[in-house]
Amino acid sequence: MNHPTRLTGLLAAVLATGCASVTPDGGFDSVAQVARDRLGKDVRIVRNDADQRALEGLVAARLQAPLQADDAVQIALVNNRTLQASYWDVGIAQADLVQAGRLRNPSFTFQRTRAGGDIEIERSLGFNFLAVLTAPLAQRIEARRFEQAKFLVAGQMLQHATATKRAYVEAVAAVQDVAYARQVDEAFQLSSELTGRMAKAGNSSQLDLAREQAFQADAAAALARAQKNALSTRETLTRLMGLSGTHTDYRLPDRLPDLPGAPVDLPDVENIALRERVDIQAAQWRATQTAAALGLTRATRFINVLDLDYVRNSKSGETTAPGYAVTLELALFDWGTARVAKAEALYMQQVNQVAQAAIDARSEARQVYRDYRSAYDLARHYRDQIIPLRKKISDETMLRYNGMLMSVFDLLADARAQAAAVNGSIAAQKEFWIAHINLEAALGGRLPPASASPQKGQP
Repeated sequence: MNHPTRLTGLLAAVLATGCASVTPDGGFDSVAQVARDRLGKDVRIVRNDADQRALEGLVAARLQAPLQADDAVQIALVNNRTLQASYWDVGIAQADLVQAGRLRNPSFTFQRTRAGGDIEIERSLGFNFLAVLTAPLAQRIEARRFEQAKFLVAGQMLQHATATKRAYVEAVAAVQDVAYARQVDEAFQLSSELTGRMAKAGNSSQLDLAREQAFQADAAAALARAQKNALSTRETLTRLMGLSGTHTDYRLPDRLPDLPGAPVDLPDVENIALRERVDIQAAQWRATQTAAALGLTRATRFINVLDLDYVRNSKSGETTAPGYAVTLELALFDWGTARVAKAEALYMQQVNQVAQAAIDARSEARQVYRDYRSAYDLARHYRDQIIPLRKKISDETMLRYNGMLMSVFDLLADARAQAAAVNGSIAAQKEFWIAHINLEAALGGRLPPASASPQKGQP
């Protein structure tokens, strides 16, 4: 094939790519698909007033009933403004990709000079020929950056969903803590009053009275701490969901979900993390993009500027003199070796970062899965062993107290032991659900569902 034919084919290919345009979705559909596949949620960009009204309707509908975890995540993914801002990164990257596929506009120069009675007119039409040669490679680089942007935005979306899930568990557990702390505080108030009446009647010592009053004061302090924590965790959840105004009056459930009947069994946890985690895929794309940039650097290390101009000069009274001009920067001082060395160093950085990211992901998956199984075992121990035993002890203590075989102080001591056991059970249950969320994050998606079993009764 001769050179003019080859050049014509190159120009035709570049012109074909120049016809590309920005898609209506801005490239966001693939990110929305990640939300559907890994979170089971519908994610959208708010582009206009109609989208904003639809979003407000969605939020209002989800807040009608006590807020569930899935509802909190759905609201956060579409209503948090910081996350909405990050969604536009995909559209920016797609616009850069489309721009890379378009030819640069030619330049036109008109010059008119006059010397005495002679008038000289110079007209030139310039075109960046190097941009034509490198356009296909530049477009491939921008395509990789576009894919990388989608991975990064998807990663931010998944991280925000994880943070919202954690905040939801913390907030609901705080509600449960407040409810039980209030019960304990009321019980100790009654015990303190009872002990006070017994002391007045001479059936109790001042030491016993002071001890019960101290227990009641501790219970009041615990209630205050629980209420403070409930306010803090609720506000954290509110911020993650992007709620304001009357929407902040949403209701939360009274307690955490029941513990599953069995933990999820994941023998291949490391490979799942490597295959599914978006941050690993994004790191791989960064390395690929850097390698492509290295190829472009090598292709242009000697030719930095190459402009092709069509020139047409004319003088008054003389024949027009058409021609052309080529502007070429000569590599006399800068041979491009430093740029190539930098590109190679950046690529090797990316290679090592990808390798370490894979090592970290495998280690995190192992660690989080062990934490998940340990948290489940602890919560199940409270559910199946400690709480039933405490309930049995409470029942037996009450029987003996009613039979005048135990004193009221034995009954109060048992109540304090019950309170410690229930608080421990709530904490263990919260730790399990946090571990469950951490495992989902470490594996890059949702865990298979596990059957829930009814929680044993609490004293």
